Amino acid sequence: MPDRDDFEDFVAARYQPLLRTAYLLTGHRADAEDLLQTTLARCVPAWRRISGDPEPYVRKVMVRENVTRWRRRRWREVTTDADDDTFRVAVTDPSVPDRVVLADALGQLPPRQRTAVVLRHVEGQPEREVARVMGCSVGTVKSQTHAGLARLRVLLGEDGEDRPATGSTIPSGSHPARR
Repeated sequence: MPDRDDFEDFVAARYQPLLRTAYLLTGHRADAEDLLQTTLARCVPAWRRISGDPEPYVRKVMVRENVTRWRRRRWREVTTDADDDTFRVAVTDPSVPDRVVLADALGQLPPRQRTAVVLRHVEGQPEREVARVMGCSVGTVKSQTHAGLARLRVLLGEDGEDRPATGSTIPSGSHPARR
């Protein structure tokens, strides 16, 4: 049975990857930090009941909390935080320019598409796990992922048109434009 020390160890080990996921889901530093803190606070009471790897449970709580926030928000606050660009670079690193462009494009997707794409292709979760986290069927995950990837291809200029390449590649699957 996990205890408080296990929770603290988990947070210390997984804070940055969870923060990166929160950032990709929200698109803003302050929102990502708030989402992660709320998620972790909601996990504390259930921590002792979690068996096995706690990360899928924590991710599920994060996604559901994020959906709740979308539903409550009637308008989107414009971020004026000067550190947002610096944070974006720190969170998504390796090839910085491509990652910044991808993070911006992800921010333009509808919430369910963004969640499906982030969990499936950024986090590398299997479709079944993404469905469990999102609280939907595997078919819904597939359709949301497909639609999200198609939109990203358009946003990033990878839909077959001659646009400057970002260097990033979006999985093509069986997209008709890629045949």
